[in-house]
Order: sequence, then C-alpha cells, then structure tokens
Amino acid sequence: MATFLYRIGRLAFRRRWFATLIWTALLAGVGIAAATAPGPAGNSFSIPGTEAQRAFDVLEERFPNSAADGATARVVFRAPDGEKITDPENKAAVRDVVGELADGGQVAGAPDPFRTKAVSKDGTTAYSQVSYEANSFELTEKSREELQAAAENGRELGLTVETGGDALQVIPETGSGEIIGVVVSAIVLAITFGSLIAAGMPLITALIGVGVGVGSITALGSVLDLSSTTSILATMIGLAVGIDYALFIVSRYRAELADGREPADAAGRAVGTAGSAVVFAGLTVVIALAGLSVVNIPMLTKMGLAAAGTVVIAVLVALTLIPAVLGFAGDRVLGRRARKARKAAPAAESAGSGVDGAGDGEADSGTSGAAAPARENMGTRWARFVLRRPAAVLIVGVVGLGALAVPATDLSLGLPDDGSQPTSTTQRKAYDMLSEGFGPGFNGPLVVVVDADGSDDPKAAAERVTDRVSGLDGIATVTPAQFNKAGDTAMFSVIPASEPTGAETEELVADIRAESGELEADTGARTLVTGTTAMNIDVSQKLNDALLPYLALVVGLAFLLLTVVFRSLLVPLKAALGFLLSVVAALGAVVAVFQWGWLGGLFGVEETGPIMSMMPIFMVGVVFGLAMDYEVFLVTRMREAHVHGETPHQAVVTGFRHGARVVTAAAVIMISVFAGFIGSSDSMIKMIGFGLAIAVLFDAFIVRMAIVPAVLGLLGKAAWWLPRSLDRVLPNVDVDGDGLQRELDLHEEAAAPGAGTGTDAGAGAGAGRAEQTSGAGRAR
Repeated sequence: MATFLYRIGRLAFRRRWFATLIWTALLAGVGIAAATAPGPAGNSFSIPGTEAQRAFDVLEERFPNSAADGATARVVFRAPDGEKITDPENKAAVRDVVGELADGGQVAGAPDPFRTKAVSKDGTTAYSQVSYEANSFELTEKSREELQAAAENGRELGLTVETGGDALQVIPETGSGEIIGVVVSAIVLAITFGSLIAAGMPLITALIGVGVGVGSITALGSVLDLSSTTSILATMIGLAVGIDYALFIVSRYRAELADGREPADAAGRAVGTAGSAVVFAGLTVVIALAGLSVVNIPMLTKMGLAAAGTVVIAVLVALTLIPAVLGFAGDRVLGRRARKARKAAPAAESAGSGVDGAGDGEADSGTSGAAAPARENMGTRWARFVLRRPAAVLIVGVVGLGALAVPATDLSLGLPDDGSQPTSTTQRKAYDMLSEGFGPGFNGPLVVVVDADGSDDPKAAAERVTDRVSGLDGIATVTPAQFNKAGDTAMFSVIPASEPTGAETEELVADIRAESGELEADTGARTLVTGTTAMNIDVSQKLNDALLPYLALVVGLAFLLLTVVFRSLLVPLKAALGFLLSVVAALGAVVAVFQWGWLGGLFGVEETGPIMSMMPIFMVGVVFGLAMDYEVFLVTRMREAHVHGETPHQAVVTGFRHGARVVTAAAVIMISVFAGFIGSSDSMIKMIGFGLAIAVLFDAFIVRMAIVPAVLGLLGKAAWWLPRSLDRVLPNVDVDGDGLQRELDLHEEAAAPGAGTGTDAGAGAGAGRAEQTSGAGRAR
C-alpha cells in the first residue's frame, strides 16, 4: 500500500499540471451539470416494512385523487376577544379568506370550515385545511405568497390568522455559521504551519473536493430523489474530512522536507505514509456512512451514501491533488526560518563526516534512538504526563464522559413538526391555537384505513371497525368513515386526547393495531393505522430495532480493518470502546441542550422537544468514522515507532511528538466546521451540527488524547500482541511504511557507488538516513 501510494505521490508531484488540470476540468464539468440540472423532486419520505407505510400505499392506490403526497396548509382563524367566529361579520371574513385561498395557484381544495364543522366547541376558533396538487418542495414561491397574502387579508379584517403545515416548508438555510467555521479553520492552519501557503492548501483542496461532491449530488438530485438536506450534510462532512486529510499530507511533507528530502521524494513519502493512514481512515468513514443502508429508510440510505461519496472524493483529492499543489509550492510550505535552515543544511553536511552527519540531528527525522534527541513539544510533555499516571487519567476520563452521558437515559425520539418551531413563527402559533381550540391531540390525528377488498360487506366492516376503535380509551373524536369510488376501502380520522408526542398517543396506536387481528377475522377487512404521528412512532421503533445490528456491522467491519492496519487485537478493541463512550456522552449533551433546554439560548435553541428520530443512528455512523480518523492518524505514528524498535512507552511519546499538534489542529478544524452549522434554520441540521461538534470534541480531546495513551501505557507490549496464526493470515498493508522504507533502502544501496553523480542525490542522502532509523526494526 505505502509503496503504491508513494509512486502516486511522486507521479502527481512531477505531473502537477496534468493532475491539477484533471481536477479543475472535473470541477467545471460537475458545476455545469449542477447548474443545468432540475431541482430535486421533493423530500420523499418512506419507511418500507412498517404498517404506516403500507397504509399510505393503500391510500395512494385506492384514493388516487386524494393527493396524499401533496402539500397541506392549515389556516387557523380566531375571533377577536369577546366575539365568536360564527358571528356574521367574522363568518363573512373567514369565507372571504377561504375563497381567496381556493383561487390560489396549485390549490386542490380549501373547504369552508362552517360546512365541514371545523369550528371549536367554544365557537372562537375555526380552520380550513388547504390541500395542494404539488408537494411542499414543488410549490412555487407565488403559491406561498398567495397563502401568506390571504392570511394577511384576514388579519386586516380583524381576525387572528395563523398558518401551519408543510406548505410553508422551504429548503433549509445554513446561515453564515459555516463561513465562520472555514475562517476558524484558516486561522488554525496558519498557526499550525506558520505559513500562509501551507495553510491555504488544505482549505483550497477541500473546497474543490466538496465542490465536486456536492455538485454531483445537485446534478443527480432529481434523478435519485435526494432530499434537500443531503447536500448540506455532504458539505458538512466533506469539508471537515477534506481539510483534515489534506492537513495530514501537508504536515508529513513538511516533516520530510525538514529531514532533508528532495521535494519530489518528500511528496512521495508523505503520500506513502500519511496517505496510507488517510486511505484507511477514509475507509472507516465510508463503512460507517454506507452502513446506514441497513436501517432500510431510503432517505437515510441516500444521505449516507452521498456523504460517503464525498468522503471518497476527499481521499482522492488528498492523494493526487495535494501532491500536485505541493509541486507548485516546493519548500515554500515551510516557514521562513525552516527554509533558511534547509538551505543551510547542504553546507553543514559537506563540512561533516559522511552523508549522514547532519541529517541525524533533524528534529523530525524519524524514530531512531541513534538520532539526536528531538526537542520536547507540548505533545511530548502531555504524553509523558499521562504515562506517569495512566490509571488516574483513565479513571477521570471515563467517569467524566460517563457523567456527561447520564442525560441520554432520558432520550425521547420523534420527528420535528410545527410544535417544535420557535414560538414567534406563524406555524407554532397555528399549532398552539389548534391545541387550545380543539384539544392537544388535534395536531397529531391518526388515519385509520379499512381495506375491505376481501370483505363480503365493506360498509358493515367499516362500521364495525369504527365502533371498535371509538370504544378505546384515549380518544377525543372519531370522524365518519369515507369510502373510495370502488367502495372497497374506507378511511377515517381519530383525534387522540393526548399530544402527538405523548406516551398515551403511542399506546393508543398500539391498542388500535392490537384490535386489527380480531377485526380481520370477524369482517375480512384489514385495519391499518397511518398519519404523521403513526409514522413517527414507526420510524422511532424501526431505528431502535436497527441500532444494535448497525453497531455490530460497522464496529465489526472497522475492527477487522483496524486489526489489519495495526496488527493488534487490543488496539482496535480499545478504539471501539472509546468511541462508544464518546458517542453516548455526545448524545447526553444533545439531550441536555435540545430536549432539556440547558444552555439552549447559547446555541439558538428556541424550543425544546424530542430528539429527531434519525439523530442517534446517524450520529453513531458519522462519529464512528471520524473517531477512527484520529485513532488511525495518532496510533499509526506509534506503531511506526514501535516497528522501528522503540519500547511501547517510547512509541507513545513519539506518536504524540509527531502527531499531537496535527491531530489537535485537525480536531479544532472539524469542530469549527460542524459548529458552523448550528446556525442553520433547519432544526435537524442545527442538531446534527451540534451533536457532531461535541462528539468530535469528546472523542479527540478526551478519548484519543487522554484515554488512548493511558490504556496503551497500562497495556505495554500487550497492546501490540497478535496471535502468530492470525499474523500469517492477515494481509500486510504496510500502513506504517516499513516495506516502503526497505524498498527505498535497497535502491539507495544499489545506487551507493554512483551517488555522487546521481540525479537524486538529495533523496539518496535522505533515504540513507532513513535506513539508520529503520535498522532496529529490521534487526528484530
């Protein structure tokens, strides 16, 4: 692997114009395709295998003109204080507004509330359920403006008029927060590298990768029926990993230059070593995201696969475009002081004894114990601190994350509706007016479908089902059954007495479904329950059922992958357990902020409520992949040092000396990118941005930076144990570059007699020094 990637890195470096032209042409082509492609057809949401979806499918088939997937708007009217909505003047005002609504574009129907008896018992509130021929994302801006204008006209006539429903739903805006995230990333990169050129490379290349990925999603959005949030999530993840992967390649390239390598050789070595870690880190993210398909919710599957595709592009950019851009920059990626030291190195070498005299003193020359001691940095001091008291650090880290995870025990799942909107919005005002006028369950009606196709008397079957359901506890109202034209299917609405997200409503759905078996035996008709509330319940149950199989699949595959990478059993096990600890703690933080309201104002949470049903499993998938990024990058350096002959404790210190600064910068960048999406107008994006940011914070700085070295310090040599039988079976992917180093050493030894006239003398000297560093590893 390392040797193959080394060749790719050198090739891209030498053919920099060609590699850059390919990516530029690809970006331009995708951009043109995205600009000319039709917009997405809509946010189609289905949950195959659930009763709510089966009932919805029956409605679409048997009631073809019902526009079951069309947008709806509930226009709610309230009379002035002390008056009734049925007073002549108010009644006329309501009918004027309803008539205006019915004449609007794309409107399928706007019923008169006085004819449909949609008036509250106290006579103060009425509503009209406006149905549209198109779904919410196909509604034109003109249709929405007409809806808002009709409501405003009602207000001018003296009524309180508010509007809810998905007709007001628009493509979410991310706000300017992500721009702040990019700016923070730029600042962190500039501080890390001390060079504007080096700092700009990860940003530019990551933006190119995200442009290609998101442009592809936009171009294929209509064909693949991708949701409006897919591109936002792909941007979020692609930008974060794109910057991180480029950061690791550029950082290793700078280290190789500082070690005296020629630029082409340094680029090859950077891609061969750090690039190997990028490949396997990317694979863990792809496995986690693609694994979301096991849940069998098409929307979630498409989101995961689209984001995984963006990660693949980020990996390819890091392996090909980064070395090409490095070819243009040369040694200008180094700071001014480092460039002066590099120019002074040849003179020092010629004044010394032999080729290796000056090279051994480089601070970043490798892991050899023979080299001059590398200066201590913060990573070295932190690693030694942890290794002096590993048990205490481990206990504090585990207990701290455990305490943060406590709120997760109160996790309540649901899908967002108008009740989760800020109280200042017209949607939330309409929701509250309906709850006050018609009861708390009115905003979450259940739709009961009676499929009487196999019944001898469909009408009698529908009456029997209606009577049985009406006798159940927890019901406020049951509407009369309505039949389709064929007369073989009926539907009626059930208004629960409890709020849509209440446990009583969930029990009512279960009670109705429990009666279906006996009713089918008596009448020959199937009874199915659907509606938004039933959908929410089924989604939550489906996701709960899928969580353990998903975890087993993703963690199992990643465990095998990391076993191959690290050639150890305990290191991958420790990585997986650390991830579980950080993700549960992150879920606890999400519950505390978005469900309990702690620090909600700080994060722009205006209204608390249930956590979005897809949040836990989506966060598990994304955070697992990202957590393994830092595991691979940090521990690969440790394994590299251990393979080259260092003791387990020395290897931990070496890994932190070379990797802690870069991993810290990468984590801060990823946190800032994710946190930038907290400013989104969409509650789902806001929640995911916060959850991912806090999860990376916990995993990078508590698990990887504290718990990992503590555990490795306690395990000692046992951390790198692998049964011999398994060692013979597992493929050697050479992620630590040991095989690459041996191959380069052989080339240098063969070229030694003519080294003075060779075309790559600088690279030869560098490889000769590297041979010394790897000698201990080969001697073992």
